[in-house]
Amino acid sequence: MEAVSSEGPAALPEIPLVDLATAGAPELVRRRRAETLELIAHGRRQFTRCGLAVADRLARLWLERSANPYLEDIAAIAAELRAAGAYALNLSYEWTCTSGVGPDPAGRGARLLRVLDWSLGGLGRHVVVVRHEAPAGPWLNITWPGLVGVFTALAPGRFAAAINQPPLRRHVGFLPADWMAERVSLWRSRALPPSHLLRRAFETCADYAAARALLRRAPVCLPAFFILSGTGPGEGCVIERTEDEAEVHEAPVAVANDWLGRRFGPGTARGVDSAGRRALMTRSLAAVDPLAWIAPPVANPWTRVAVAANAATGALAVQGWERGAPATRVLRLEAEGAAGAAPSAGPEAGAEAGTAVAV
Repeated sequence: MEAVSSEGPAALPEIPLVDLATAGAPELVRRRRAETLELIAHGRRQFTRCGLAVADRLARLWLERSANPYLEDIAAIAAELRAAGAYALNLSYEWTCTSGVGPDPAGRGARLLRVLDWSLGGLGRHVVVVRHEAPAGPWLNITWPGLVGVFTALAPGRFAAAINQPPLRRHVGFLPADWMAERVSLWRSRALPPSHLLRRAFETCADYAAARALLRRAPVCLPAFFILSGTGPGEGCVIERTEDEAEVHEAPVAVANDWLGRRFGPGTARGVDSAGRRALMTRSLAAVDPLAWIAPPVANPWTRVAVAANAATGALAVQGWERGAPATRVLRLEAEGAAGAAPSAGPEAGAEAGTAVAV
């Protein structure tokens, strides 16, 4: 069992640590119903009540047609809330991120750094860390009530992983037309959404090698970047994915929302200054404090959560953000009972940054 501590201004709320054991996402909604409804309300304000209802119906139809293995969980959430939005929220992919992986400067294992940006308000205030039990072992999900997929998570002793969204692929070079072409491609697909595939990895993969193989080879319905770190200092990579192809870039490596290689480009980068965010993350892989380095352009008005995770030590640091500033205290978990321990200096050597392997 990990030791838990919080740090930061007392006026800020603490991030809840929720133990669901083998219970699923519907149970988290039952425990945090008010927070879930607030997130749905933010969705209505952003997309309008009518727009969210239409998106919800289309998302449900696609999930049913693709025989999605997590449809039952989403249906249970929708029934619990009795409001439109649960299906659409679980297929939402309109967010940007900055992530990196490299040897932990504290001297043991690899470390995953991750900052998620999303226009949907309230996510920073309502982020939770959920402890799950699965056939492959226990794992910690940095998530929100109402979601069944996984965007960022840590399985102590196995691996840590996150998802970034790649650039919008250029089909005709006109942004609205390119976006519509991607939606048509999604509608025709029956593969898993990237966040659902990442959940499967945490539930079934025994180690870094197994997770890497699954995330590299399994079909997905949309392109994705999977950022993965294992327990050894050299175990880390960014897996650039299209629906059925992959290119792997070895750690130390950072990625934002544009392609690292040329195999799948060109594309229209997403979010605020993707190149600048990636450059700052690259420099920050050697930062001893896992969260203190965060600054513009990585920190911006749409930043919602910052995470640092080490699968070798089980160390996890999480902080929610809103409007370009911290919205929660920092939650720190130390699997070895060293909560709040000061890290030691000296990064270990890793693989050559950005080394790519096409598969």
